[in-house]
Amino acid sequence: MLDNLNWWEIGALLLLALLIFGDRLPNVINDGLRMVRNLRGMARNATGDLSRELGTDIQLEDLHPKAFIRKHLLSEEDEQAIRKPLQGVYDNLRADVTGVHNELKDVADAADPRKGGRPATATGGAPAPAPRPSYDDAT
Repeated sequence: MLDNLNWWEIGALLLLALLIFGDRLPNVINDGLRMVRNLRGMARNATGDLSRELGTDIQLEDLHPKAFIRKHLLSEEDEQAIRKPLQGVYDNLRADVTGVHNELKDVADAADPRKGGRPATATGGAPAPAPRPSYDDAT
């Protein structure tokens, strides 16, 4: 949950909380922890009630609509029947995107002077004429 915060930021947040709440900070922390415990208990009771009503074992993660449908309403054959028409479209699209990516990479490699490639010209294979030196370059 707090993976993107370093220790300095957490310390600054605690100091800010201490400044805002002052002497009431321990009571605020206790109230927050009590609320989290109550929410967990309510979720546990809800999953227990739902499991009893449906006659199957339901975990809290199963309450996501997609996971619930996959686990409890669709068999594997039904899921494959739903995926089959879209799988071909997905495979074709992936092949097209991969082809375009490879072509763009080839063009970029051909135009990159650091890799020894020459820039593509409008005439096909003829190299572009060397640029003429300007007056400013000579002086």
